[in-house]
Amino acid sequence: MAHKKLGSGKLVLGITGGIAAYKAAELVRLLVKANIDVQVVMTEAACQFITPVTMQALSGKPVFIGMWDSSIANGMPHIELSREADAILVAPASADFIAKVVHGQADDLLSTLCLARDCPLLVAPAMNKQMWENPATQRNINQLKADGISILGPASGEQACGEVGLGRMLEAEALLAGVIAHFTPKLLAGKRILITAGATLEMIDPVRAITNLSSGKMGYAIAQAAADMGAEVTLVSGATALAMPSHVKNISATSAQNMYQAVMGNIATQDIFIGVAAVADYSPASPSTQKIKKSKSLLTLELTANKDILAEVASLPNAPFCVGFAAETENLLEYAEAKRQAKKLPLIVANLATNAMGSDDNQVTLLDKNGAHVLPRAPKIEIAKLLLQHVAGMLL
Repeated sequence: MAHKKLGSGKLVLGITGGIAAYKAAELVRLLVKANIDVQVVMTEAACQFITPVTMQALSGKPVFIGMWDSSIANGMPHIELSREADAILVAPASADFIAKVVHGQADDLLSTLCLARDCPLLVAPAMNKQMWENPATQRNINQLKADGISILGPASGEQACGEVGLGRMLEAEALLAGVIAHFTPKLLAGKRILITAGATLEMIDPVRAITNLSSGKMGYAIAQAAADMGAEVTLVSGATALAMPSHVKNISATSAQNMYQAVMGNIATQDIFIGVAAVADYSPASPSTQKIKKSKSLLTLELTANKDILAEVASLPNAPFCVGFAAETENLLEYAEAKRQAKKLPLIVANLATNAMGSDDNQVTLLDKNGAHVLPRAPKIEIAKLLLQHVAGMLL
């Protein structure tokens, strides 16, 4: 089924009857914020849980409910609404509605729209734990997958009925990520990528540590973008306060030594290595097992150099494609290019540390054998996508 790429595109959001319909309001807000044109279609049951007025206010468009809406010139909203859409997302999708789609029923506008569509269909199930686990529902879900329909979720957790288990609709942020991932070109399909992110902690004593000022946002953005592009991603993460990206294998690595061991233990099977983590260059030679008591005298620490993870990976006999990061405070391009050549890297990402650490956006320059490629300042997820597109191009 041919379709256009979503991104500043058009999405039909179908809302069916269920308590999770309240999450659709936040989802519409996020979709609009992401420059996606949203047309909401509700079932009559959905109107019992959230009003069309709310959805209209958030989407900026009239909400369609009935089959015979006179605002559609030809009287066929089930045809017209899908022809302009890049995709249809039904969230929440009740057990009843899922059964309708499986069996090709078309007794209201939304089910007819799904049957008459000429674009991809995504559904986000939302129901009671027992309803989700019922064999009939599981048969229906398997049939949707067999029919090429994408299933987003469900999640596990506390439900409105008071029970706990699978059946909760994904949160709005996760649904937005799922929609974007669905339409992201799979430039890295079949590739295995290992990414380091965050800061390492080198313990002085049980309560004090040496670290770097890194939020981990850039590395996490690259991990999410790589997963969206179809890669099998392993994220070796130091200390961060970030939520783990979707569809990514996570390995926690607190210290530089932990990170070194995690990387070297997994690198043999990787096609690409991207070293984004702010790995401490030094660690205390003899960390104290007890808290060092404060005194008026100076505290002298003896530091030893940590292993250079990126350099060791790049020097392996069958090294993966290596991408380094250079965060500098001066002479940015000069120092970054010197690092690239010294470590024999095909690509390095240069950025000023003062402009990037902790922020949600970044401005970087990609340096390879063909010279410098400046990327304009943008959110880190957009920088991540452009970086990975560059990597994909170099691998062709």
